[in-house]
Amino acid sequence: MPSEGSARTVAFAIAANVGIAVLKFVAAALSGSSAILAEAIHSLVDTADGVLLYVGLRRGKLPADEQHPFGHGKEVYFWTLVVAILVFAVGGGMSVFEGITHLMEPRRLTNPGWSYAVLLGSIVFESISWTVAWRQFKKERHGRGIWQTIEDSKDPSTFAVLFEDSAALLGLVVAIAGITLELLLRSSIPDAIASIVIGLILMGTAVTLARATQSLLVGETASREIVDGIRRVASADRDVARTGRVLAVQFGPHEIVAQLELVFDPRLRAEEVAKTIDRLQRALRERYPDLKSISVEAETSVRP
Repeated sequence: MPSEGSARTVAFAIAANVGIAVLKFVAAALSGSSAILAEAIHSLVDTADGVLLYVGLRRGKLPADEQHPFGHGKEVYFWTLVVAILVFAVGGGMSVFEGITHLMEPRRLTNPGWSYAVLLGSIVFESISWTVAWRQFKKERHGRGIWQTIEDSKDPSTFAVLFEDSAALLGLVVAIAGITLELLLRSSIPDAIASIVIGLILMGTAVTLARATQSLLVGETASREIVDGIRRVASADRDVARTGRVLAVQFGPHEIVAQLELVFDPRLRAEEVAKTIDRLQRALRERYPDLKSISVEAETSVRP
C-alpha cells in the first residue's frame, strides 16, 4: 500500500501549485512576460500532475480482483509515466513555443513590479512544498546517495514531486533572470530565451522521471535486500535442503510477488512438504509485509 506520507506530500504540492498558478497567470496578463507565462503553464501542469499522482496512489490501493489477481499497485507507475509525458509535451513544449513566438513577435514588459512580487512569492511557496517533498524523500534514503535512492525507490511519487518542485524553483530563478536582463538591456530577447530555457528544464525533468519509472512499469525486481532476505529465511528452514532461484517482482510501491525454487528433504512426506511451505509463507509475510503472493516450486520427489 502506498504510504500515507506520499499521499500527503502530493496533496500539499497540489494545493501549493493551484495558488501559485493563479498568481502567475495574473502576473503574466499584467506584465506580458513570456517567462512568467511559461511559469504559469508550468504550475498549471504541476497541478494536473499532482492530481494524477494522487489518483495513482489511491487506485494503487484497490484490492486484488479476478482481472487483477496481484492488485492494482502498478497504477502508481502508469500515472507517473503519464505525468512525465504531460510535463514534457504540455509544460516543456508550450514554454518553448511561447519563447519562440516571443522572439518572432517581440513585446515589451509592463508592470515589472507585479512580476517580481509574484515570482518571489512563488519561490517562497515552492520552497515550502520542496521542503515537504525532501523530508519524505529523506525517509527513503537510509544513508544512500540521491541518485542511488531514486534508482532503488519503488514509490516514484516521492521523487516525482521532488523533481517537479526542483524544476519549479530553477525555473523561477531563470524567469527572474530573464525579466531583470530585459529591464537592463531594454530588449525582449532575454525574457523569450528564459521561457525557452524553462521549457528545456521541464523536458529534462520529464525524461529523467520517465527513465526512473520505466523499469518499474515493465516489471522491476524487488530490492536486493529483500531478495537476499527471502533466500536466508528459506535456507534456514530445517526441512529445506537447498534454495534455488528466488524471483521477486515489484507490482507496486508496497506489493511484491515472489517465486521460490526449493529442494526439500527427500525423507519428507507430501503432507509434510505442504506444512513446510505453509510455515515458510507465514514466516516470510511476517518479516516482509509487502509480500502479497508467494509461490513455491518444489524440486524433489517425496514419498507418497
